[in-house]
Amino acid sequence: MISLWLVWLLAMLFHVDLGLMPLFHGQSPEIDSHVEASALPWLFGAMLGYFLLPLIAVVLIAYACTSSAPPQRWRGWRRIHFWFSVLYSITNLPHLIADILVPDARVDQIVLMAALVMFGLLINLEGWRWWRDKPALNG
Repeated sequence: MISLWLVWLLAMLFHVDLGLMPLFHGQSPEIDSHVEASALPWLFGAMLGYFLLPLIAVVLIAYACTSSAPPQRWRGWRRIHFWFSVLYSITNLPHLIADILVPDARVDQIVLMAALVMFGLLINLEGWRWWRDKPALNG
Protein backbone atom coordinates (compact mmCIF):
# COMPACT_ATOMS: atom_id res chain seq x y z
CA MET A 1 0.00 0.00 0.00
CA ILE A 2 2.90 2.33 0.60
CA SER A 3 3.91 1.90 -3.03
CA LEU A 4 0.37 2.58 -4.21
CA TRP A 5 0.12 5.75 -2.13
CA LEU A 6 3.48 6.94 -3.45
CA VAL A 7 2.35 6.27 -7.03
CA TRP A 8 -0.85 8.20 -6.30
CA LEU A 9 1.12 11.13 -4.88
CA LEU A 10 3.47 11.17 -7.87
CA ALA A 11 0.48 11.17 -10.22
CA MET A 12 -0.98 14.12 -8.28
CA LEU A 13 2.31 15.99 -8.66
CA PHE A 14 2.42 15.15 -12.38
CA HIS A 15 -1.15 16.47 -12.69
CA VAL A 16 -0.01 19.79 -11.26
CA ASP A 17 3.20 19.73 -13.31
CA LEU A 18 1.32 19.08 -16.56
CA GLY A 19 -0.97 21.98 -15.72
CA LEU A 20 2.07 24.25 -15.53
CA MET A 21 3.80 22.95 -18.69
CA PRO A 22 2.48 25.80 -20.88
CA LEU A 23 4.80 28.12 -18.91
CA PHE A 24 7.78 26.39 -20.52
CA HIS A 25 6.43 27.11 -23.99
CA GLY A 26 5.57 30.78 -23.62
CA GLN A 27 1.88 30.17 -22.93
CA SER A 28 -0.22 30.95 -19.90
CA PRO A 29 -1.47 28.10 -17.70
CA GLU A 30 -4.05 30.49 -16.23
CA ILE A 31 -7.57 29.18 -15.78
CA ASP A 32 -10.72 31.18 -15.18
CA SER A 33 -10.90 31.05 -11.38
CA HIS A 34 -14.15 31.44 -9.49
CA VAL A 35 -12.38 31.65 -6.12
CA GLU A 36 -12.22 35.01 -4.39
CA ALA A 37 -8.68 36.21 -3.64
CA SER A 38 -9.53 36.35 0.07
CA ALA A 39 -10.30 32.60 0.00
CA LEU A 40 -6.98 31.62 -1.59
CA PRO A 41 -5.09 31.13 1.71
CA TRP A 42 -7.81 28.68 2.80
CA LEU A 43 -7.62 26.90 -0.58
CA PHE A 44 -3.82 26.64 -0.39
CA GLY A 45 -4.08 25.29 3.16
CA ALA A 46 -6.66 22.73 2.06
CA MET A 47 -4.39 21.58 -0.77
CA LEU A 48 -1.46 21.34 1.66
CA GLY A 49 -3.58 19.10 3.87
CA TYR A 50 -4.72 17.08 0.86
CA PHE A 51 -1.08 16.32 0.03
CA LEU A 52 0.14 15.86 3.61
CA LEU A 53 -2.51 13.40 4.77
CA PRO A 54 -1.43 10.63 2.34
CA LEU A 55 2.18 11.18 3.46
CA ILE A 56 1.08 10.72 7.07
CA ALA A 57 -0.83 7.60 5.99
CA VAL A 58 2.35 6.20 4.42
CA VAL A 59 4.25 6.70 7.69
CA LEU A 60 1.48 5.08 9.73
CA ILE A 61 1.28 2.14 7.32
CA ALA A 62 5.04 1.65 7.70
CA TYR A 63 4.74 1.68 11.49
CA ALA A 64 1.76 -0.68 11.42
CA CYS A 65 3.55 -3.14 9.14
CA THR A 66 6.82 -3.16 11.09
CA SER A 67 5.45 -2.93 14.63
CA SER A 68 6.23 -5.76 17.01
CA ALA A 69 2.87 -5.10 18.71
CA PRO A 70 0.04 -7.55 18.04
CA PRO A 71 -1.75 -6.82 14.72
CA GLN A 72 -4.96 -6.10 16.64
CA ARG A 73 -3.34 -2.96 18.03
CA TRP A 74 -3.37 -1.47 14.53
CA ARG A 75 -6.87 -2.73 13.60
CA GLY A 76 -8.45 0.70 14.20
CA TRP A 77 -5.88 2.38 11.95
CA ARG A 78 -6.54 -0.20 9.23
CA ARG A 79 -10.26 0.64 9.32
CA ILE A 80 -9.60 4.40 9.34
CA HIS A 81 -7.11 3.98 6.48
CA PHE A 82 -9.64 2.12 4.34
CA TRP A 83 -12.31 4.82 4.76
CA PHE A 84 -9.69 7.53 4.31
CA SER A 85 -8.70 5.97 0.99
CA VAL A 86 -12.36 5.77 -0.06
CA LEU A 87 -12.75 9.48 0.72
CA TYR A 88 -9.78 10.27 -1.51
CA SER A 89 -11.24 8.17 -4.33
CA ILE A 90 -14.55 9.98 -3.96
CA THR A 91 -12.81 13.37 -4.22
CA ASN A 92 -10.91 12.35 -7.35
CA LEU A 93 -13.98 11.20 -9.28
CA PRO A 94 -15.65 14.65 -9.49
CA HIS A 95 -12.28 16.13 -10.46
CA LEU A 96 -12.03 13.65 -13.34
CA ILE A 97 -15.59 14.48 -14.43
CA ALA A 98 -14.85 18.21 -14.20
CA ASP A 99 -11.71 17.77 -16.32
CA ILE A 100 -13.74 15.91 -18.94
CA LEU A 101 -16.46 18.59 -19.02
CA VAL A 102 -14.11 21.58 -19.36
CA PRO A 103 -14.54 22.90 -22.92
CA ASP A 104 -10.80 23.24 -23.58
CA ALA A 105 -9.82 20.12 -21.62
CA ARG A 106 -6.42 18.64 -22.30
CA VAL A 107 -6.32 14.91 -22.99
CA ASP A 108 -3.12 14.45 -20.95
CA GLN A 109 -4.84 15.84 -17.84
CA ILE A 110 -7.88 13.60 -18.36
CA VAL A 111 -5.71 10.51 -18.79
CA LEU A 112 -3.73 11.37 -15.66
CA MET A 113 -6.90 11.96 -13.61
CA ALA A 114 -8.31 8.63 -14.86
CA ALA A 115 -5.06 6.98 -13.71
CA LEU A 116 -5.41 8.71 -10.32
CA VAL A 117 -8.92 7.29 -9.95
CA MET A 118 -7.64 3.81 -10.84
CA PHE A 119 -4.72 4.08 -8.39
CA GLY A 120 -7.20 5.19 -5.75
CA LEU A 121 -9.40 2.17 -6.40
CA LEU A 122 -6.37 -0.10 -6.04
CA ILE A 123 -5.58 1.57 -2.71
CA ASN A 124 -9.22 0.97 -1.68
CA LEU A 125 -8.95 -2.72 -2.61
CA GLU A 126 -5.66 -3.24 -0.78
CA GLY A 127 -6.88 -1.16 2.16
CA TRP A 128 -9.94 -3.39 2.42
CA ARG A 129 -7.80 -6.53 2.30
CA TRP A 130 -5.42 -5.12 4.89
CA TRP A 131 -8.28 -4.16 7.20
CA ARG A 132 -9.81 -7.61 6.84
CA ASP A 133 -6.41 -9.39 7.06
CA LYS A 134 -6.76 -10.94 3.63
CA PRO A 135 -3.63 -11.58 1.57
CA ALA A 136 -2.51 -8.65 -0.53
CA LEU A 137 -1.83 -8.81 -4.25
CA ASN A 138 1.64 -10.11 -5.09
CA GLY A 139 4.11 -7.94 -6.97
